Amino acid sequence: MTNPLYVAIDTPYLDHACVLAKKLKGQVGGLKLGLEFFCANGHHGVHEIAHLGMPVFLDLKLHDIPNTVAKAMQAIHVLEPAIVTVHAGGGRAMMEDAKAAAGVETKVVGVTLLTSLDEQDMAATGLNGCAHDQVTRLADLAAEAGLDGIVCSGHEVKAVHRMWKDGYFVVPGLRPAGGDEPDQKAGDQKRTVTPRAARDAGASVLVVGRPITKAEDPVAAARAIAATL
Repeated sequence: MTNPLYVAIDTPYLDHACVLAKKLKGQVGGLKLGLEFFCANGHHGVHEIAHLGMPVFLDLKLHDIPNTVAKAMQAIHVLEPAIVTVHAGGGRAMMEDAKAAAGVETKVVGVTLLTSLDEQDMAATGLNGCAHDQVTRLADLAAEAGLDGIVCSGHEVKAVHRMWKDGYFVVPGLRPAGGDEPDQKAGDQKRTVTPRAARDAGASVLVVGRPITKAEDPVAAARAIAATL
């Protein structure tokens, strides 16, 4: 059975990322590299991490006009990422072009609503309604555009899984039960659940960052989370 746990390695320092990745090999199912890492290290950095032999999730959240996103997707094709994110809010045409330009083995998933946002934040940006409605609306659009799945919080994944049976659901912003250290609290995440709760609700990939990477013993932290699954 494939390990659904991906660790978010959010650092601009390639050496530190490689050390963490080597430690966690065999404990997690893959590595998530985001904008911070990619902007600092580019293709070279991703290649260095990929050489360790684990699936790489490029969390770039591409969001631009369809042609630009398609060209960006073509530019990262050589990196052979397992998963790439685009913003579902970019529209159906953008998502269609992103999926068409991606590699055959790459899952393209649409970010619906960042887990750092709540309904007050939505209202401030002109989005009416609740988080659940926004996520399900964009999930429908992503499915129509031919994406593999979406990114959403653990609060919405059960409902989305019910409406999109064969979708691929990435759930970030997870916090282990009983995490009382400062880096295990919610931090800038507002819609959090535990990894087990997300998995039970239908998540395909569980993304955990600081509770593992900032732990005194990252390997023990990853094993403890995996044991709950």
